[in-house]
Amino acid sequence: MASSAIAIQQEILLDAISSTARGEWKVLVLDSGSRRIVDNTVREDDILKENVTNIEQIEDRRPMNPEMDAIFILSPLPHIVDCLMADFERRRYRRAYVIWTSLLPPEERARIDQSRMAMQQIAVMKVLNVDFYPRESHLITFRDPWSFPTLFHPACNNLVRKHLDDLSQKIVSVCVSLGEYPTIRYHSPKNPTHEASVLCSHLARFGQLELDQYAKYHEDFPPPSPRPRGALIITDRSMDLFAPIIHEFTYQAMVHDLLPLIEGDKIMYKTSLQENGGTGSAKNVEIGEKDALWVNNRHLHMKDVLDKLASEFRAFKAKNPQFAESDNPSSLNNIKDMLAGLPQYQEGKEQFSLHLNMASDAMAVFQKRKLGEIASVEQSLATCLDEDFKKPKNVADQVVRLLDESDVASPDRLRLIMQYVLYRDGLLPSDAMKLLAHAQLPSQDAEVIQNLELIGAHTTRALKDPRPLAQPPFGRKQAPANANEEESGLSRYEPSMKLMLEEHIRGTLDQLSYPFTKPHLDGADGMLGQETVSQASLRSAKPTWARTRPSAREPSQRIIVFMAGGATYSESRACYQISEAFNKDVFLTTSHMLTPSLYLRQVGDLSVDKRRLNLPAEQPKPKAPAHLFEREPPPPQPVPKEAPPISRSPQPPMASMANMNISNSHGSSNGSANIPAAQASSSQTQSNSNGRLSKDKDKEKEKKKRHFFSSKK
Repeated sequence: MASSAIAIQQEILLDAISSTARGEWKVLVLDSGSRRIVDNTVREDDILKENVTNIEQIEDRRPMNPEMDAIFILSPLPHIVDCLMADFERRRYRRAYVIWTSLLPPEERARIDQSRMAMQQIAVMKVLNVDFYPRESHLITFRDPWSFPTLFHPACNNLVRKHLDDLSQKIVSVCVSLGEYPTIRYHSPKNPTHEASVLCSHLARFGQLELDQYAKYHEDFPPPSPRPRGALIITDRSMDLFAPIIHEFTYQAMVHDLLPLIEGDKIMYKTSLQENGGTGSAKNVEIGEKDALWVNNRHLHMKDVLDKLASEFRAFKAKNPQFAESDNPSSLNNIKDMLAGLPQYQEGKEQFSLHLNMASDAMAVFQKRKLGEIASVEQSLATCLDEDFKKPKNVADQVVRLLDESDVASPDRLRLIMQYVLYRDGLLPSDAMKLLAHAQLPSQDAEVIQNLELIGAHTTRALKDPRPLAQPPFGRKQAPANANEEESGLSRYEPSMKLMLEEHIRGTLDQLSYPFTKPHLDGADGMLGQETVSQASLRSAKPTWARTRPSAREPSQRIIVFMAGGATYSESRACYQISEAFNKDVFLTTSHMLTPSLYLRQVGDLSVDKRRLNLPAEQPKPKAPAHLFEREPPPPQPVPKEAPPISRSPQPPMASMANMNISNSHGSSNGSANIPAAQASSSQTQSNSNGRLSKDKDKEKEKKKRHFFSSKK
């Protein structure tokens, strides 16, 4: 099985389509939700190659197709079931192959099972477990930014249980798709003070029950695999409160923080690409897994990205000499080479133009907002160490000095104060208000700081509170043995995600802070770590990133990390780095990806009236479109064609012939030979009405006529 989550889901979906009604032509029917899942990983052309004649959406008006089978890939929602039942009532298709993206609720399953009409038309009904969105090869999201307020807003307690059930179903879908029946650990905060501190334990318990239930009814799960048993670690945003607000200067994190990216189902950036030696018109360009430059450089520090892009662009031009301006285009061979390589060259040129523009735009913001000076102080606050890896001094003075800088933007000032509050593990309320006033921030920003309490922070302390300053959850970072190993003074901070994974792999992760759901069965796996680290690496004095990597043929253990409440791009980078350093497949799974601006807004919303949030869970439930239940209009009847007027052959002008004068060369003396047939018929009718009075006369004329024609012989 592939190690990319995108490739895995693509394979699952295409296999489900191709193996259903194999060899027969069929229609694929999706709903708005399942279409987003399918479109995220599968191209429409690949679907149509599987004997699919058309892709339809179940909420739309569709033609009747009773001679064709249909594959339904649907979301297990009540209004979608209504749409499906409406299709059965109409007998819109011949047979139905129904595939649900996740488990169908029992009450909806009962509706279908109890419908004789549905049972007559359903050929197959099954669950595919694909209700998630792979965003990168090892990054999976649920595209649910509403998860954060649902989990942490104090007025949403009535929604939490249902939301945890939904999250556990999605986590199980990820595990089933990856073919993993993992051990489960969860984050258990020490001395918690916030109500949501039990979040991870509940979610882990629900996930364990769902996985056990799935394995009970699916004897082929988990599938046979040579790789070691996987691990699932469930944590939440309280695990690391610095990660969402500290300035990160790797390429991906920096552009998401500083540039106006358009973030939807796809990530776009509006920029002007170079065309024909000049600057073209601005357009939205997608940033994704198909862009090799993005994939290869997104986790590099920004100081290295510009140099690498420049050198790679020079190498790219060297590989395409036929496009150099100095070449002679009149040569036929040059023209052929140019035409053959033009699409690839143009695509590569646009990619380089995009990333050079993005990197330079991000660096311009970096310099304008004096982020270098801010980041130096932030690193001391997050690590509790200065640049010499010693206890920092005069931190408050450094913070106040930066708040006085006119070039420091308001969001950066708020982020700096929040980090100072976290560093101090709380401030006197009067001191916090003084800092906000000094920074000239609005009063509502005080609520943002205060709301950190709801996700595990201490924002206030008494005047003589003996509580010591907060320490990093995994201890202070040690100074590197070689100064060259430290990439930058602005990158001393490492996300707790990375440190937690390192300890888990080594088997030293604290079981009090990260207990197992089944310690009596699986505790040895985490204590010994025998399935994760080779004996050679344990005896080696070399750092883990310098050791020789195991053979590529050796199957890698899979570690799935679920971050409730949203994950950051620095945490995503940490998972990739751990995968590379320890020969693991670490998949970061989360409800949604956080940028600093989104995080500040969501933390601020934790104190607003819940009704203003417009949570989807409290909105009116969607309903099936009314047109699905309307009677089909009768097929249009062919408009009856007007019968053409009956043409009657003209009747022989008997009366006129009787009055003909042989000596008259112009025909009848009364001109009846020249009148229309209708008039001639009328004359005949009038002639017949004379009755017996003209009978003898007609006979005499008839004799004369016959005598006349016979005389011609």
